[in-house]
Amino acid sequence: MLTAERTLSKTQKAYKMKTGIELITEERQRQIDVEGWSPEHDKHHTEGELALAAAYYAMTDEMIDFIDSEWGNDMHLHIWPFELKSLKRSPENRVRELQKAGALIAAEIDRIKESDPKVDA
Repeated sequence: MLTAERTLSKTQKAYKMKTGIELITEERQRQIDVEGWSPEHDKHHTEGELALAAAYYAMTDEMIDFIDSEWGNDMHLHIWPFELKSLKRSPENRVRELQKAGALIAAEIDRIKESDPKVDA
């Protein structure tokens, strides 16, 4: 009989071995290295776009369904602040969605702190 541990994919095992902050840090680095979303790029998003994108990724499928049922089909997409082609949902992997959300929050914090050195957290 297979145990639950033996049936996990390599990706799932990697997620289990890392803490949340490690996963967020890894994703933020990927955003910079692969996507080119560097602090220099981020400084142009002054209207809260990074936080909105994080909020979008943090929403549960149930919240997305609620928004669509209350406000109309696909209304949840109006929360996404960028071009839709940049939206890369992973609804089958909640940890991955939260990893992206956390990295975007970290980017927004860094952007705010860079734009106003007097801001202290």
